[in-house]
Amino acid sequence: MTAQDSALDLRLGGVAAGTWLAGLAALHLSARPALLVGGLAALLAALTCAHSPARWFGTRRPVRAGRSAGAGRLGGAGRLGGAGRLGGAGRLGGAGGFGGLRWIVAGVLLGVACGAIVTAARIAVRDAEPLAGLTRERAAVTARLTVRDDPRPLSAATGRAPTWLVPARLTWIAPEDAASGHRVDVRVLMLGTGDRWRGLLPGQRVEAAGRLMPARGGDLTAAVLAVDADPEPRGTASWAQRAAGTLRAGLQRACAALPDEPGGLLPGLVVGDTSRLDPAVEEDFRTTGMTHLCAVSGANIAIVIGCVLFLLRRCRAGPGLSVALAAAALVGFVILARPSPSVVRAGVMGAIALIALATSRPRSAVPALATTVVVLVVADPELAGDAGFALSVLATGGLLVFAGRWRDGLRRAGVPAGLAEALAVPAAAQVACGPVIAGLSGSVSLVAVPANLLAAPAVAPATVLGVITAVVSPLWPDAAELTAWAGGWPARWLVLVARIGARVPSGTVPWPAGAGGGLLLAALTVALLLAFRRPPVRRVVAVITAAVVLGALPVRLVASGWPPAGWVVAGCAVGQGDATVLPLGDGQAVVVDAGPEPAPVDRCLRDLGIHRVPVLAVSHFHQDHVGGVTGVFRGRRVDAVVTTAWPEPAAGYELVHAEAARHGTPVLAAAAGWRWTARDLTVEVIGPPEELRGTRSDPNNNSLVLHATVAGVRILLMGDAENEEQDALLRAVAALRTDVLKLAHHGSSFQSLEFLAAVDPAVVLVSVGADNDYGHPNLPLLARLGRDGARVLRTDEQGDLAAVRTSDGLAVVARGAP
Repeated sequence: MTAQDSALDLRLGGVAAGTWLAGLAALHLSARPALLVGGLAALLAALTCAHSPARWFGTRRPVRAGRSAGAGRLGGAGRLGGAGRLGGAGRLGGAGGFGGLRWIVAGVLLGVACGAIVTAARIAVRDAEPLAGLTRERAAVTARLTVRDDPRPLSAATGRAPTWLVPARLTWIAPEDAASGHRVDVRVLMLGTGDRWRGLLPGQRVEAAGRLMPARGGDLTAAVLAVDADPEPRGTASWAQRAAGTLRAGLQRACAALPDEPGGLLPGLVVGDTSRLDPAVEEDFRTTGMTHLCAVSGANIAIVIGCVLFLLRRCRAGPGLSVALAAAALVGFVILARPSPSVVRAGVMGAIALIALATSRPRSAVPALATTVVVLVVADPELAGDAGFALSVLATGGLLVFAGRWRDGLRRAGVPAGLAEALAVPAAAQVACGPVIAGLSGSVSLVAVPANLLAAPAVAPATVLGVITAVVSPLWPDAAELTAWAGGWPARWLVLVARIGARVPSGTVPWPAGAGGGLLLAALTVALLLAFRRPPVRRVVAVITAAVVLGALPVRLVASGWPPAGWVVAGCAVGQGDATVLPLGDGQAVVVDAGPEPAPVDRCLRDLGIHRVPVLAVSHFHQDHVGGVTGVFRGRRVDAVVTTAWPEPAAGYELVHAEAARHGTPVLAAAAGWRWTARDLTVEVIGPPEELRGTRSDPNNNSLVLHATVAGVRILLMGDAENEEQDALLRAVAALRTDVLKLAHHGSSFQSLEFLAAVDPAVVLVSVGADNDYGHPNLPLLARLGRDGARVLRTDEQGDLAAVRTSDGLAVVARGAP
């Protein structure tokens, strides 16, 4: 390979960046401003191209060709290119160096014009009447639609049928009782409840009646259609989609025999089907920067294509036949994984490798990537705002721009070839994707590169075995189960890597969220990359980085501040729900309630260092207190479960008992007077003093009320006890005064003021979710508690909370907004 072939061709990068960023900005504008931006950019591009470099910069003095030519600073091999870099042959631009800058600017402006104008046209269609008017009126309508992607389940109360989110294309709509309808062609989201939604396939036509609601904006979705009943099919999906559905269902059946964690992960690795993925596993993957493995990406495509090409090479197939058959495999895999925008995007990214192979010029991959960005954004401007699209493009670009050079640099430094490749690939992808991930998550993962390095050897075998499982499942189910079993082992390894990585102390550091945080990290990354180009600066940066890591990391590990020393109770930020922790020491704690979802409570217990739970107390069986019970059990020993005697709601009761039975944990229905003591912790059930019926909410008013003492600090945990149970406690319990009160029912207005006066807490912890639909907490109530001398803290505003016993009395530590 010549130096010119190895150099990177970056000429189309400006066009791609302009198209992408303009499309992203236009999605947040109406059609007219977006069109004006596009027109202005087109005019500026024309003016830029019309002027010579000398007139553009206000000078006629030419730049000497020798400084920009092939042998010059920017023209040598291994810098910005050989022939055809950033401008004409052998130099940066037409007549001189400034000409190259002119054409770069012109390319960016042309991209902006293209992206803004195309997006403006799509926005105009999205916002057109009569649909826009019907949406503003929240009209009841009958609609005909074509399903665009697989239905996705949304979270639902335990025991209830889930609500399904179905991306669709609206083709016809008629207001309720109207004599005629209107033909349209826009994107909508359908929301429906029932099992019939689960079986819808992409490409299938349906008719549904429901009510229109406004979409959130920022994309091309024109409206949300909340459907009142089951959809009425008006045709079947194509044979390809039906075949893909059969293969996907076969993959799920074969994986059903595996343990829950690898069995839920393997379909996600192969075809992006995460319907059975354990939420706690998903959270671990997110924490360790491995979440890209749970979706179809260019890596999946490359693995499948690479396997096909390897087999063809073993069969001595020629380059032309190899590319043709690999392309056929690519199309088949895209159909299997569903040709949704994200999968098509991944397929196109994978096809970039084929382009480089077919042309025998690896440097062709960079302009192919830039062209891909332009084509995809023009075809579907909504991709410009899609996080998956950004991560896919940046990861591919990072591999093309950085990975090869870093690998070669490591090999020159004496690192073995295989290890150099293994280190360079995840590092390049993480550097490229880091700013976007930081902006989205509000944190920077310190374990992402090593976690992905450890995960890499397992991804390819899991993917290949999963694809084989899907393909053979309709023909030979027993063989499919065997290959699924084999694929389960690398999936187990991935789960283990994610779990250990997520538990590394201070494995993530806080970072400003949003676009500002992403741009800040991008600027720092660019500055470091430029600094590393100069050996003296590289040595200084390496010394400073080593000093920071070796000096600050141990301090962060030892004094990160969470959990704080001397903590006696912690309130977990689990959203709209409850989860409270009473410490025993040595990684043990009593846990009271589990929140609505497994991942948040598992995260909270992990951060507190809890690996054993002698007692899990369940105040009552509402979803927001028991929905996360699997998260308490995950990776921990739970010795006993103590619950209220009130067995409703039945779905929550069954969930708790089923999870306990799965782990062989005994369950006890406790009554007032039950007591448990270990070390300096005592827990006693004081309520309900008797069974209460006919109240506003019998499950709430039969909540277990626990009085705990930790190192002499009195703590009262109220569950969701309302006025009736609080008044009963006031009559039955002589001494209610406490130091720390976990306020009942997320701070709702259903409180007994006489009871609160008798409790007279110094600290009040309110476990509540941000922007909840219940109006919790009641602000006048919190204000009254504050006036009475209590310090009131809320998990929705201050994150995880902990009360701390100090030599000066009781203090409270808030971890920060969740």
